[in-house]
Amino acid sequence: MADRTTAEQELTRSELAAYLRGLAEEFERESDDIAVDVGNKTVSLSPPEMVDCNVEVVERSSVLRGQRESIDIELRWKP
Repeated sequence: MADRTTAEQELTRSELAAYLRGLAEEFERESDDIAVDVGNKTVSLSPPEMVDCNVEVVERSSVLRGQRESIDIELRWKP
């Protein structure tokens, strides 16, 4: 069974930078566990020293929908 916690919100660029900085600081701490804020919940995770990281950038252009861009960052590991 997998527990999934998701949240979707709109942030300013400054708010997004602060969120990502906080997440980076969690990974840099010398603790076995990290705390990840997801919406109104904090999830505790236990990443090892090596983490698989996948970054995908998509740029789309459509006459009807206009231009759209996205960045997906996926981090995976076995605790």
